[in-house]
Amino acid sequence: MKLVLYIYRMFFPLFLAAMVTFAFILEMVDLMMNIWRYIYNSVPMNVVGTIMLNFLPKTFTWAMPLAVLFASCFMLSTLYSNNELTALFASGVSLIQFTAPLLALSAIFSVALFFFQDKVVVKSSLKYEQVKSAALNQEKDLDNDNIVIISEGGTKIYKADYFDNDLQRLRNLCVVLRGEDKELRSIISANYASWNEGHWSTQNGWEYRYENGEMKGLPLGREVELTLVEPPETFRNNTVSVESATIEESRAYIEHLQKTGLPFSEALSQYYNKFSFPIVVFIVAFLSVGISGKGRRNVFVISLTLSLAAAVLFYVTQMVTMLMAKFGILPPLFGAWLPVVLFIFLSVVLLKYSHT
Repeated sequence: MKLVLYIYRMFFPLFLAAMVTFAFILEMVDLMMNIWRYIYNSVPMNVVGTIMLNFLPKTFTWAMPLAVLFASCFMLSTLYSNNELTALFASGVSLIQFTAPLLALSAIFSVALFFFQDKVVVKSSLKYEQVKSAALNQEKDLDNDNIVIISEGGTKIYKADYFDNDLQRLRNLCVVLRGEDKELRSIISANYASWNEGHWSTQNGWEYRYENGEMKGLPLGREVELTLVEPPETFRNNTVSVESATIEESRAYIEHLQKTGLPFSEALSQYYNKFSFPIVVFIVAFLSVGISGKGRRNVFVISLTLSLAAAVLFYVTQMVTMLMAKFGILPPLFGAWLPVVLFIFLSVVLLKYSHT
């Protein structure tokens, strides 16, 4: 028990200091990248402060893996350089036994980071984007044009020239209705369609059906209108980002993409990444066990260098696999989880050849 407390007493001050430092650096990077825009648009200081405050939780999610990796590397390297671990190994305690409390703590951090992202970071990131866009006059228009939506497994295909989000209205709507065998049943055409009581009400709507080998047009009846139930959100200019949505919202959005026949590989890989990214905290702690003790001099410099190198290597690997998933080279599940598996394997290899 004393050994566990000794580890935590060394680890937590280093972790907190590194967490604050890395979060501050990330805040400053974001500020420097946008400061000319703030000056150009005469954004008040209190608004800039609000933007930075809402960006802060996001910096914590990026800084936590770096902070855990640095604190673990520095602590273990210091113990190596002071020959404390040598004495411990001589007494029969293995490296994995000694670092078990550290690995257990990192696993708790991983779970906490998952919920922190879903409950806090998503809301603050959305607020960050909203305040920043308003301050820089970059609000995105939800109106859309040249829309094609495939619905209900391909049995309904909506086409419209324009969607007015404020009026909840479609212009020049055409709906192709098909049977389960994908054979054409009818075509609905209307100059305008407005969202009303859970369905689209048409103006000058007509339904065209094949009867006895001839196409016949009939004024659109209410019983047919009631089948046009694709919600207005479907026709909006796509502004949904899985990265800035909760787990439930992301799942619903991906189901919508699958239902309407739109590309969903990128969104699905980002959804899986919500589960894989928090595990990075455990991986970097595991990795630090293997890379620590590589030098007994300049412990701070070596620890910082190894931490940054490992973090950059992981994020570059993740970026590559996510891009491969986006373009269909890798399945979305592989795009999110392959870097995790690779770095767990690397940690095991390093641990096997670490000095004990």
